[in-house]
Amino acid sequence: MADHPVDEKLPALKMATSGLQHVAAMYAGVVAPPLIVGAAIGLSATDLTFLTGACLFTAGLATFLQTLGFWKIGARLPFVNGVTFAGVAPMTAIVASTKDKSDALPVIFGAVIVAGLLGFLAAPVFCKAVRFFPPVVTGSVITLIGVSLLPVAFGWAQGPDPRADDYGSTTYLTLAGITLLIVLLLRRFTRGFVKQIAVLLGLIVGTLVAIPFGVTDFSPVAHADVVGFPTPFHFGAPQFQLAAILSLCVVMVVSMTESTADMLALGEIVERPADEKTIAAGLRADTLGSAISPLFNGFMCSAFAQNIGLVAMTRIRSRYVVATGGGFLVLMGLCPMAASLIAVVPRPVLGGAGVVLFGSVAASGIQTLVRAGLDRDNNVLIVAVSLAVGIIPITAPEFYHAFPETAKIVLDSGISTGCVTAVVLNLLFNHLGKGREAHDVTHPMEAGQEIAAAH
Repeated sequence: MADHPVDEKLPALKMATSGLQHVAAMYAGVVAPPLIVGAAIGLSATDLTFLTGACLFTAGLATFLQTLGFWKIGARLPFVNGVTFAGVAPMTAIVASTKDKSDALPVIFGAVIVAGLLGFLAAPVFCKAVRFFPPVVTGSVITLIGVSLLPVAFGWAQGPDPRADDYGSTTYLTLAGITLLIVLLLRRFTRGFVKQIAVLLGLIVGTLVAIPFGVTDFSPVAHADVVGFPTPFHFGAPQFQLAAILSLCVVMVVSMTESTADMLALGEIVERPADEKTIAAGLRADTLGSAISPLFNGFMCSAFAQNIGLVAMTRIRSRYVVATGGGFLVLMGLCPMAASLIAVVPRPVLGGAGVVLFGSVAASGIQTLVRAGLDRDNNVLIVAVSLAVGIIPITAPEFYHAFPETAKIVLDSGISTGCVTAVVLNLLFNHLGKGREAHDVTHPMEAGQEIAAAH
């Protein structure tokens, strides 16, 4: 009996290039949180580089846990793990409330350790929620994941600094458009291996095209050290403060909710549906990776949704490819010069490729919704309302401005709010009570039978 494509081991060159493609797709997402938090603390350039390398290193370790796994830990699906952006706002709030800024990182690390351990213990209970995720719910959530990520790609396409005068300039948008065009042409007119690494080739060609425009910056390579190691507790021993722990426990719940949705999405894409056992193992990997991460000066880890788009587009489903990507992340953490090579890729080039990647996730969600029975009005309403609630943080970022900061951690995550809305509405319309059957309800976009008969 042949191995499932998820367990397939590809030739070395294909494994390496495909793994590097995953790293390129998620690199900006991993380095952004340490750069933001480090800048809020006022870290020196040396310490900021150290913190970024530590987050790359711990992302690689967490990816190993998720893809290779051991015992009951690891979903053993092609998941890339890295620093969750959901923790950025609470971490910067912790920094702001810490009088001595040298204590800020130890306080954050202590809170992440506790939240990770509590999440690890809660994983067997949390995974029970999988029975509340039929196709109408998973399809809505997968679509929301893609739609929620697209603004990230649009932001990258406009340039590296939103405060700069040239942000959104025609130069940046042209480079993003050229990269998008290259990826599309490679996907349309090539076959086999070249077609599968179209995104990586698009990033390379887009970076080369950007050189004459003066957008490609090679200074990170020139100033990077060849060897470096994230020394344990480099910024001091972890400190445990209740307020910080509570805020990051909320982030952990949000992260576990999103990871559950991501696992369900990826399970559909690779045709190995995620059951309770898989989700519990995946959540253990997420939470254990988060608990270990602060030992090496890293932050809370979670599954990276943007890489789901890469799996959907390339159809390379091997978890060993992603594990190879995890190896590259570890290497980058140990070799800052290697990490700096990815940093050379201009943001607009990443943005052009991101449109394809993140759009592919949304398209996968639509495919799932097609199988969800949208001929039934109940399901149409579930999808309509959950998508509407989920895109509030995208279309109206200040919508929840009057709510407490703790509540906004959850509400500002469209994936989480849309997911909860879809689950609750599915219970209300398809499980509770014995009201009118779905096929007896008039479709919201069609005339009622009585009106049609009268005419």
